[in-house]
Amino acid sequence: MRFHQALLTAAAALALSFNVQAQTKWDLPAAYPATNFHSVNLQQFADDVDKASGGKLKITVHANASLFKAPEIKRAVQGGQAQIGEILLVNFQNEWQIFGADGIPFLADSYDEAVKLWRVQKPLLEKKLTEQGMMVLYAVPWPPQGVYSKRPLNSAADLRGMKWRAYSPATARIAELVGAQPVTVQAAEVSQAFATGVTESMMSSGSTGADAKLHEHVKFWYDTQAWLPKNAVIVNRAAFNALDKATQDAMLKAAADAEVRGLAASKKANGDSLAVLRAGGMQILPPSAQLKTDMKKVGDTLLKEWLDKAGPEGRQLVDAFLK
Repeated sequence: MRFHQALLTAAAALALSFNVQAQTKWDLPAAYPATNFHSVNLQQFADDVDKASGGKLKITVHANASLFKAPEIKRAVQGGQAQIGEILLVNFQNEWQIFGADGIPFLADSYDEAVKLWRVQKPLLEKKLTEQGMMVLYAVPWPPQGVYSKRPLNSAADLRGMKWRAYSPATARIAELVGAQPVTVQAAEVSQAFATGVTESMMSSGSTGADAKLHEHVKFWYDTQAWLPKNAVIVNRAAFNALDKATQDAMLKAAADAEVRGLAASKKANGDSLAVLRAGGMQILPPSAQLKTDMKKVGDTLLKEWLDKAGPEGRQLVDAFLK
């Protein structure tokens, strides 16, 4: 009897040991608050993978730059410090121009256009990430970008000398073209930067402003609908290849669902966040004809500069998009 009990105990221990070995744990660093629609979507993606894999793959989402800061996430995934991560593509334009295609002002200035641009950008991105030992799972656009300002703006000339939050090569270049002073500020630090006067203006979505409670510090947002930058979820290819086929399939299915769900969430977040800012006392305004014209000129300059740097690859992408 004692021998039988010992056998059962050993078998249970072996089963427990096998379950522990069979369960894989991944870290997913992200740069935005846990309440942001991108982060909520990430958590749902992680939950879907957990459920579809029967608990074999557990993904922990580390929101609000708590594990790695925004510019560090891509390198962390590439080097295997994190198996999966969410990046803002335009952050990496200096490395490869195609990453910045959706940050060119007024190239793709609506949700439909953003989806169309992703269709032509994605194959190029997949090729580049494969070379770097990674793959892209899905991408979700931010709401359209507008201009936040502590002062009223009638034209781009009103931005001259103002401190302008830059978070990508394109946003830094816009500051230069309008005569503003670019200041690099990550999403997690936006509220403090405006509260302390480190920055006075920026181009960003209503969603970022609502996250940062910018209605407490900024009075104006101009709905320029300049562009819709995308967050992409990337994965270390070796880590993905180490998963069994069923878990890989579960992840790809969860990613496809997350892309569809994320697009709908972005559209909803756009309306909701602007309502929050308006209720907090911020004026949500259409840009004046002059401001619109000025910003379109900035966009034309940025597109020309981007094409010069991006070469044949960039021209191929823009031509395919404009077809």
